[in-house]
Amino acid sequence: MPQRVALIVNPTSGKGVGRELGAQTRRLLRDAGHDVVDVSGDTYRQARSQALTAVAEGVDTVLVVGGDGMVHLGVNVCAGSASRLAVVAAGTGNDFARNLGLPVRDARAAVALLDVGCTRAVDLGRVSHGVAGEKWFGGVLGAGFDAVVNARAQRMTWPRGQMRYNLAVLRELPVFRPIPYAIELDGHRIETRAMLVAVANTTSFGGGMRVCPDADVADGLFDVMIVHALSVVAFLRVFPKVYSGSHTTHPAVEIHRARRVRLEASGIHSQADGESFAELPIDAEVVPGALRVVTPFEVLT
Repeated sequence: MPQRVALIVNPTSGKGVGRELGAQTRRLLRDAGHDVVDVSGDTYRQARSQALTAVAEGVDTVLVVGGDGMVHLGVNVCAGSASRLAVVAAGTGNDFARNLGLPVRDARAAVALLDVGCTRAVDLGRVSHGVAGEKWFGGVLGAGFDAVVNARAQRMTWPRGQMRYNLAVLRELPVFRPIPYAIELDGHRIETRAMLVAVANTTSFGGGMRVCPDADVADGLFDVMIVHALSVVAFLRVFPKVYSGSHTTHPAVEIHRARRVRLEASGIHSQADGESFAELPIDAEVVPGALRVVTPFEVLT
């Protein structure tokens, strides 16, 4: 059935793959008879403003072409609305798409889901303290070593892709020191020195780092990982295990579940969905079913 689709393309994602997939997505949508409104804009702010207008006017679907940063934009545009979010995953990591079983770098399969897929309601994280208004995240919010590394990686022009993140890790780790945190989980307060704290709605971030391997986007809870203070040598031993999720067996790693999380630390700026997010302290809460996403049909087991 033809739909009214607001299209947002990041042409620079995936080393330029976004440009090619964006053009292909436009053709596929129009060939399928959908009414396409291109709201990409020249800047992130313009795209967000135009997409919000399209949602307010009742667009059926907001389709983003890009990586997790574009998904983050789509999440903040569609949260709590009747408009669905669809994703043509064209980034380097594509963690959100992989978590929901969406096609990766396959515009044809992703566009086809508008007609042959289903609409799944998933949870989102909402932050309403420490930010102007409300901000949402769909994947993982990190506050600590990961955010420091992400900020450095964003400033680097070489290398590209996952290697840029790995190099940023190697540059930051020798000078990084554990951070004093106060963490409240549904009112229970923990004070500790830690390498990082991750508040997860999905399992992974950073291109497949499975920080909370048991996180579920529809259980109404965050999985919260705390990596307590470690030496550089110990952290280097633990860090590679995050790609398999086996880091959770290390005694310095704790994972909790909570509906509401407060993070306090001095001078720490968080990242969420790979994007610069908010200065701590922040309060985050799970909002069940806040986002409607176009996905393949679920197989019930």
